[in-house]
Amino acid sequence: MIRTLWLAAVLVTGAGAQSRYPLPYPPRLPGGQEFVTDRSEAFLKAPANLRAGVAVAQTPPVVDFMFYPHQDRPGGPWTVWGDGSVAGDKYYSAIGDHLGPRGTAMVFEYDSSTRKLRRLVDIGAFLESAGALPAGMDYVPSKIHTRIEMGRDGWLYYATHRGSEKTCDDAHGYRGDWILRTDPRSGKTEIVATHPVPKHSMPAGLLDPERLIFYGGTAPGLAAPNRSIQFLAFDLVNRKSLKVADGGFQRNAILARSTGRLYWDGKMYDPRTNEISPSAVPAVRSATAETPQGIVYGTTGLSADLWAFNVKSGKLEQLGSGAVAKQQYTTTMDADPTGRYL
Repeated sequence: MIRTLWLAAVLVTGAGAQSRYPLPYPPRLPGGQEFVTDRSEAFLKAPANLRAGVAVAQTPPVVDFMFYPHQDRPGGPWTVWGDGSVAGDKYYSAIGDHLGPRGTAMVFEYDSSTRKLRRLVDIGAFLESAGALPAGMDYVPSKIHTRIEMGRDGWLYYATHRGSEKTCDDAHGYRGDWILRTDPRSGKTEIVATHPVPKHSMPAGLLDPERLIFYGGTAPGLAAPNRSIQFLAFDLVNRKSLKVADGGFQRNAILARSTGRLYWDGKMYDPRTNEISPSAVPAVRSATAETPQGIVYGTTGLSADLWAFNVKSGKLEQLGSGAVAKQQYTTTMDADPTGRYL
């Protein structure tokens, strides 16, 4: 039996949508339930636009559904932008309201054994309490767009991102964003780096959990002197930048955990040499972790066409479409621990 979890952020935008679909804030399930569970043969009914050759499961999954808490007002909209991760029986993710110049982003822990959600940190409230927002800076991050991943030290690492580009300017005192870390055991959050790339936010990022290097791909604010997407390699132990360079990854990258090398958009960064060199990897929109076979699977752009990259040989292989219906855009992908299933 497969058990599936749906965590819902409220997707309502604009006055028209709000008046047509009035919602209570925070959203609630009937009867004040924390979650509802469903299992139905209707889950296995194939849609009319199912692609030829796509198999349908024989056993319906059990689905648990719940709302993220603390969505206490309309967002612009409330969404999940970053890629969550699993550590043991806990799932870590974030939601944000996409508002600017001052937004709200929050990190959560879901415990699969108790089926409960716990808010670990409200980013804006934390930055305020830490004195991290200087006078004249009318900006608070509204999203966590990077992956949220646990390092070998037990801390979760991630970076912040803006809501609207229009508010990332000198008029709002925008200086840049932050790399943060949260200890889910104690609930403590710390600033790892303040504005590691000045006047740039970080829509892309991932962690090397063993080497404790955080990799980021940036987005320039309106007043940023350098308009190029920047590549950032940041040493989390010594809290210093290893490398900042033009031509960073826009949305995603491949980490080869066996070697520590990072791949994206025809480039490869090797932390042993601190150099960027050419590679055979295409633009990376979604990608799995490295499998036991040394393979990373991914997609490019808005297409669901799958490719496989061998991090040991450097060989790229096209595998065909991974779409199940008309929708092609794939933003997140995972492989099972054996490397057999995506």
